[in-house]
Amino acid sequence: MRRAPEEKQRDPERTKARILQAALEEFAAKGFAGARVSEIAARAGVNKQLISYYFGGKEGLHQALTRRWQAEESAFADRSSSLGALAAGYVRGNAERRDYGRLMLWEGLTDDAPPDPAFVEDVRRDLEHLRQRQRDGELPADLDPAAVLVALFSMAAAGISFPQLVRAVWDLDPASPEFAEHYAREIEKLVGHLGNVPGS
Repeated sequence: MRRAPEEKQRDPERTKARILQAALEEFAAKGFAGARVSEIAARAGVNKQLISYYFGGKEGLHQALTRRWQAEESAFADRSSSLGALAAGYVRGNAERRDYGRLMLWEGLTDDAPPDPAFVEDVRRDLEHLRQRQRDGELPADLDPAAVLVALFSMAAAGISFPQLVRAVWDLDPASPEFAEHYAREIEKLVGHLGNVPGS
């Protein structure tokens, strides 16, 4: 039985989505260096030549995943909200997309991923955003916005980077919605206090 033309047209997009999801899972489990194209293809249920065809290989997959994360950020990162609410949004976003966080942790531990100009550009944009918040009085004038940015990244990823700590202090599963929501609320309050320090 032949498929309708519109069904055939949808196949490549579905195949690419399956490959990307498989790549995300493989990178999250093994890091960029440890991930194998053959394993990604097996996870996706496709011939590994399709990975080269659609993405140009492992580096292309990594770049595509970076773009996908950037596209998904708008769902939880409202830059017009307070800094505390923005930080809480990243906590929730990381909780819902744990494989992305694990991929970033692998990159930090092994420094084995290809240089990503898009990531550097995003970080510099985020830093300028914090500088503007500081000029607007939301951050104390004596804080280095770059240090604040590194601290915010670290706080937002704590449920992924320190699961044993989460279990020890709260007796909660760090992958659970209960932890994510409680921690997000606390981070929102904590970051909110930065703008309420006398003399800031």
